[in-house]
Amino acid sequence: MTVTSMYHGNEEPLSVLVSSRAIITLPDNTLLLTPVTITVSPSTGKIISIAHEILPQSSFPSSTTYVDHSPKLLLPGLVDAHVHLNEPGRTEWEGFWTGTRAAASGGVTTVVDMPLNAIPPTTTLRGFEEKLRASNGQCWVDVGFYGGVIPGNAEELKPLVEAGVRGFKGFLIESGVDEFPAVSSKDVALAMETLKDTPTTLMFHAEMIPPIAASVGDTVQASDAPLAPTGELTAYKTFLESRPPSFETYAIEEILSLAHLAPSLHLHIVHLSATQCIPILKAARAAGINITAETCFHYLGLTAEEIEMGDTRHKCCPPIREEQNQDGLWGELVAEDSCIRTIVSDHSPCTPQLKLLPDHLDQNQPRMLHSDSGVDVTLPGEQQPDEPAKLRGDFFAAWGGISSVGLGLPILHSAAKKRSLSSKAPSITDIVRLCCQATAAQVGLSHRKGALRAGMDADICVFDDAELWTFSQGDMRWKNRCSPWEGHEFTGRVKETWLRGTKVFELGAGNAGFVTGKPCGEPITERRTT
Repeated sequence: MTVTSMYHGNEEPLSVLVSSRAIITLPDNTLLLTPVTITVSPSTGKIISIAHEILPQSSFPSSTTYVDHSPKLLLPGLVDAHVHLNEPGRTEWEGFWTGTRAAASGGVTTVVDMPLNAIPPTTTLRGFEEKLRASNGQCWVDVGFYGGVIPGNAEELKPLVEAGVRGFKGFLIESGVDEFPAVSSKDVALAMETLKDTPTTLMFHAEMIPPIAASVGDTVQASDAPLAPTGELTAYKTFLESRPPSFETYAIEEILSLAHLAPSLHLHIVHLSATQCIPILKAARAAGINITAETCFHYLGLTAEEIEMGDTRHKCCPPIREEQNQDGLWGELVAEDSCIRTIVSDHSPCTPQLKLLPDHLDQNQPRMLHSDSGVDVTLPGEQQPDEPAKLRGDFFAAWGGISSVGLGLPILHSAAKKRSLSSKAPSITDIVRLCCQATAAQVGLSHRKGALRAGMDADICVFDDAELWTFSQGDMRWKNRCSPWEGHEFTGRVKETWLRGTKVFELGAGNAGFVTGKPCGEPITERRTT
C-alpha cells in the first residue's frame, strides 16, 4: 500500500516533515538517530506515522504541506520540568505570555510551572484554580503545574493531585518569599505519608544548614540573622563559601532518613549542584530507594571561576560551583545508572532592579527597594538615599535566580561539543533523553510528550546543530532581559517549533517569529496516572 492510498478518502490536509536526521523513539523506548518522514494530523495534533526514510512529496496527497528540513535535526519538543512563571502576583518578574514565548522560541513545547513566586502560591486547590484562570489564553506552549508543600497544607495535597498537578515541591531552607515557608522534617514525613500511594513526584529544594563544622561556610551559619558572611559581599567567592556542598548533602541525608515512610513514592532532588551528593544518591538507589535528581543548564555551562566581581546575574541557590565540580556533573550524565535523570532550566527570573546590578551591567531602569532575597536577607525599613548604590553587586542582597528557559538546547549542545574533544560527553541523543524523554516521564506525560512516535503529540523542534551565533539581549524572549548567558557564543540554534501539529515559532519570520499570531498552548490538568 502506498502512502497516497493509505490516506485515500481522507480530506484532511496533512503536514509532513522530513529530514536526513531525526531522533525518534522506538517501541522499546530506545532512541534512534535516523532519516525520517513524520506525518502529522493538524486537526488532532498527533503524529500519524513515522517512516525511517525520506519519502518524496509525490508519495502524499496533493493537499499535503511537505517540508524537507535536511540536514537539520528533527527532535521532540523539549519538556522543561522546572520553570517559574510567577503569575498571578509577580507579573513584573515574568508571566505566562512572556515565559511561554521564550520557551517556544527555544524548541520547548511543554513547561511545568513551579508553585512558588506566584501570589498566591499553588499550595491550595483555590490557589491552583486562580493560577489556571490567570493562564487562560496566554500560553504559547503547553503548561503543566506543580503543587507546593508548606507547613500546614497536608490536607490540600490529594485534592491537588485530583485537580491534575504533576508533582509537589518543598523547601528545606527558606525560599526567599514569605508565602512559601520552609518545611520541617515533620512536615516532610506528613507529606510522604499523605502521598505514599499516589502516582506523583515529591521534590525538594535540598539545602539545609548542617551542624557546625570547620569551614568558611560555617562562620556564616553560626551568625545571627541576617547571615553575616566573611569577605567582600561583591565577590562571588564569598557567596559560594556561604553555601557549601554540605548544605546539599545534609538535606539529602535528611530526606533519605524519611524515605522508608513512602517506599514506592518517587522522590526527586531539584537543581542538584554539588557532586558530593552523587555517591549518596547512588547508594540510596542501590538500596532500593526511589529517588532521582535533576541538574540545570547553568551548572553545566557556567563556572565559579569565570564570574566577575559583582555580576549578580549569576546568583542562584544552590550556587554555581567550580569547574572541577562541573566536570563531575558532566561525568555523571553519561554514567551507568546515573542518579541525575533530567536537565532543566530552573528559569527563575526577576526584575533587573532586584538583581542589584553594578553600574556597568545596569539595564538603566528605575531602581526600587525590595525585601525578597535569595538568602532571607531583609533590608532595613529606613533607607538612606545612597544605600541602594551600596548594595549594587551584593551577592547576598540580590535575588537568586537565572533566566534561561528556551536556551537549553544551544547551551547543552555547545558545551557537549566542546567536551567531546577531550572526554566522553553526552551526544545529541543523550540530550533528547535528558531533556525530552526523561522530563516527560518525571511529570507523568510519557504517553503524549517527549518523543517522536506515532500517536504522540506532534511536538517537534527543528534544530540547526551547525549554526554559530552569539546570544544577545535581543534574543531574550522572557520579560526582563537580564541573564548571565548574554554574550555567550553557541553552536546550534532552534529554527522552528511545532506544538501539537501547528508551527508556533519560526526564527526570522514576522511577528517576532510567532507565526500563529496568537497562543495555542493549553494548561495540562489531566490527572496523573504514572
